[in-house]
Amino acid sequence: MRLALPGLLSILVLFLSVSGNVVFPVHNKFKGKERSLSALRDHDARRHRRILSAVDLELGGNGLPSETGLYYARIGIGSPSTDYYVQVDTGSDILWVNCIGCEKCPKKSNLGIDLTLYDPKGSTTSKLVTCDQDFCTTTYDGQLPGCRPELLCQYNVVYGDGSSTAGYFVKDTLHFNKVTGNHQTATTNGSVIFGCGAKQSGELGSSSEALDGILGFGQANSSMLSQLASSGKVKKEFAHCLDTINGGGIFAIGEVVQPQVNTTPMVPNQAHYNVVMKAIEVGGDVLDIPSDIFDSGDGKGTIIDSGTTLAYLPDPVYEPLMKKVMSGQPGLKLHTVEDQFSCFQFNGNVDDGFPIVIFHFDKSLTLTVYPHEYLFQIREDVWCIGWQNSGLQSKDGKEMTLLGDMVLSNKLVLYDLENQAIGWTEYNCSTSIKVKDESTGQVYSVGAHNLSSASGLISGTILTFFLLLIAMLHNFIC
Repeated sequence: MRLALPGLLSILVLFLSVSGNVVFPVHNKFKGKERSLSALRDHDARRHRRILSAVDLELGGNGLPSETGLYYARIGIGSPSTDYYVQVDTGSDILWVNCIGCEKCPKKSNLGIDLTLYDPKGSTTSKLVTCDQDFCTTTYDGQLPGCRPELLCQYNVVYGDGSSTAGYFVKDTLHFNKVTGNHQTATTNGSVIFGCGAKQSGELGSSSEALDGILGFGQANSSMLSQLASSGKVKKEFAHCLDTINGGGIFAIGEVVQPQVNTTPMVPNQAHYNVVMKAIEVGGDVLDIPSDIFDSGDGKGTIIDSGTTLAYLPDPVYEPLMKKVMSGQPGLKLHTVEDQFSCFQFNGNVDDGFPIVIFHFDKSLTLTVYPHEYLFQIREDVWCIGWQNSGLQSKDGKEMTLLGDMVLSNKLVLYDLENQAIGWTEYNCSTSIKVKDESTGQVYSVGAHNLSSASGLISGTILTFFLLLIAMLHNFIC
């Protein structure tokens, strides 16, 4: 994302298929908006309720479509192809779009896009998925009670904040752009099974940030990534590089051959992308904290989540980290903004005045976070701290260790599901990466893109600071 701030970010998603490389555009859902600090925190709070709450599926199984995905993609579905805008979310497992006749689906969006309802009858390649088919029995670990061949395979997901999505599964053609050479593309397609949304509630039914659906990049077999991988269309590996300096970035599916990335093992049998953190170093000193404190309360490790903006640490980690971060500036006065953010006045270069924070993970992988990344500017001389105390979150999240885009920005982050590993390296996300075509062995250079102007969506450049309300700044100064 961008220094813990919802910025104006557009990125290009690249599919690297066995027969070639493919792309489709992705945009930031907060693009073109001024957001208050509380809105940023509320976004993460809703996100965590969805990550941490039990999922209530009417027919059983798994799937955690998140209420809020920070990026949205334009994809084509059906024959003839129709464009849909869907949230891109690493914490969700299924692709679903709102369908014709949907109850309480949003009619308009404040994101500057036209919403479209999918009509299975309007596509010549659409097929309904019944409860006795393999996809349904595999997704729900067996045939559903009372299943008959004519009954549809349904889904019903209820989130921690009360929002929900319900509908049935459909199989149709997904259209995207295949990379055929350096910065060259051609249209290709593949058949996927996805949710046809028949009813939405809560935030999913509101128009403020409405989209046509959610595109999940989770690990389950029901995800679009897993389906395309099983059919030989893509490799089960993806990476993102989010540029907070120039805007834009890359989200790639397939084998990235340059830059090379060192990895750490994923914690097995988890719904999300979890890794094992070993220690935290601040200004060259390792914090004196027990290593098992980084577990999420039950041995699940540290969550890596590009759908969350900030970074959340348990109280026994947060307190010594904050003490060490601020130790070099004893004269600073901390002010609380919006009852939750610690802010201060500082006129110098923050990279000179505050320490570097380094996270140490299993297999000697480190993640370096610079002061200009964990501190964000709300005015010329006013800075706020992005580290958050997860002990002040909900009961379920009080022991959570979660690293969001604040620490993932300006790095190429690699998710290797085939080898169950995650890694990253510092990288200039406005340059190019190299990807491999598995069928030919050819390696292509793919550059970063910012497609906001070309797509006709709300245009703008990346925000490197938050625009607070005038009243908030007045309260801070007073």
